[in-house]
Amino acid sequence: MDFDESSTTKIVTREFLAVILAGFGNELLPLTSNHGDDPCPKALLPIANKPMVEYPLAWLEQSGITDVLLICPASHRSAMSNYIQSDISSNYPSLRIDLQTCEESQDMAPGTCTVLRQFSSRIQSDFVLLPCDFVPPPSLSLTQLLNKFRTESTYDGAIATACFYEAGKPDKGTVTEDWGMIPTNLPIVFDERSGTLLHIDSPDDVDNNSNEFELRMSLLSQYPRTKLSASFRDSHVYVCRRSVLDALNAKPHFDSIKEEFIPWLCKPQYQRTRREKYGSILSPVTNNLSQALALKHSTLHLPTPQKQRLRRSAAGSEADDEHLRSVVPSPVEEDDEESVEPSLRVGLVAHRASSGFASRANNLHAYLELNRFFLGQTTWVLPSDPKDRTLIDQKAQISSDSMIGRSTRVEERASIKRSVIGKHCVIGKMAKVVGCVLLDHCVVADGAKLDGCILGTYTKVGAKAELSRCVTQPGYEVGEGETARNEKLETSDWTARDTSESQDSDESEDASEDSSE
Repeated sequence: MDFDESSTTKIVTREFLAVILAGFGNELLPLTSNHGDDPCPKALLPIANKPMVEYPLAWLEQSGITDVLLICPASHRSAMSNYIQSDISSNYPSLRIDLQTCEESQDMAPGTCTVLRQFSSRIQSDFVLLPCDFVPPPSLSLTQLLNKFRTESTYDGAIATACFYEAGKPDKGTVTEDWGMIPTNLPIVFDERSGTLLHIDSPDDVDNNSNEFELRMSLLSQYPRTKLSASFRDSHVYVCRRSVLDALNAKPHFDSIKEEFIPWLCKPQYQRTRREKYGSILSPVTNNLSQALALKHSTLHLPTPQKQRLRRSAAGSEADDEHLRSVVPSPVEEDDEESVEPSLRVGLVAHRASSGFASRANNLHAYLELNRFFLGQTTWVLPSDPKDRTLIDQKAQISSDSMIGRSTRVEERASIKRSVIGKHCVIGKMAKVVGCVLLDHCVVADGAKLDGCILGTYTKVGAKAELSRCVTQPGYEVGEGETARNEKLETSDWTARDTSESQDSDESEDASEDSSE
């Protein structure tokens, strides 16, 4: 694999460039807080003991895409570079990673639109935009999205294809508002037959009119059999024409691609004024050969509603109209496909939960749920290396729905159930760990009890301490015998506590000296 951090000239023109965004991960705080001076990149947080960014990378490799533009904060450059050179080069040799960084701070992180504008000069082909935290199911291949985009962009001038997944109901036993609110699903309107995304009820729409749902008559006229659903979530995976970036540059005030740009991008396909204003940007005239004639004669491709209306108006009778709806377009039809203006459609692949579990690790609840999901998918519990297995005491109780990382020691009579334990951890004697995720280098002392917790790297839990539904910052230390429930435990609170105890001790000493005088 070529590790390239600078622009290169390629002889062969690539079809797609994959753009992976790996931000700070503020929604996963305190897991992504710094450990001292060392950053903890969100993209390297493990899901089932594998860095989360490997899931979209494996998805890309399976689809045949080889060129990847990976964008991360400047402070994460060293950690991401080391990871790419050591792990990605061996696990995914076909991928060519172009690592780029943007100057940003964790408190003032720019939105996706701003980042894409900054690196638009490096994106000279059609592209696939992905987050580092999307975990697709085996039943959903990226090739499916790419083929839909290839067909529709060539046949009727579609400009993008988006992927939404059906979100399951969260486990009520693990939800705690102290970890932050679970994001709500924004309603979407789509045409299921043609797979077209028509409208997303953006936060601005909700703020302007929270009691009603507004749709334009032009949308309903063009797509009379639309569906409205609030059960889908945006995977943040978009296959786009290069011209979409030109439209993004024309809207400099947009910051969020999910909440602002994509809802706006849906509108030119059925709003005449927006089509006239942005049509030449979204679908510029090119000298590329069209495959419209070949697709016109295909017996597998369904015509878009726009072309259906043209055929129906030419037919002139209700009987013919009904017949044209039910049959595949005939090769002998006389209508000129080349004369139809580009549809500017946004295609939609809607993945149902019944076809496989998909999710983004973009909040603490989802991160815990994803880790627990993979516990039921693996056929091994203990490390494969015999040397690592010798570190696990024979009297330790480890359930079959748990996962133990390499070089982890489990002491006598420790109990681990439905949990993911990372690498180089220590679980003390008679410690109990239930429904937890422990990142690398954690230490749980003798007799400690953990229930439904997520421990950041290098966390230490003292003897006989008890934690329930807590999340710790990397490097946090829980004192011996301490208890905590439904909390985010950060080192700043720990330092403040020690400072307060020190001040109380100094004040008591001063009072004692005053009384003796």
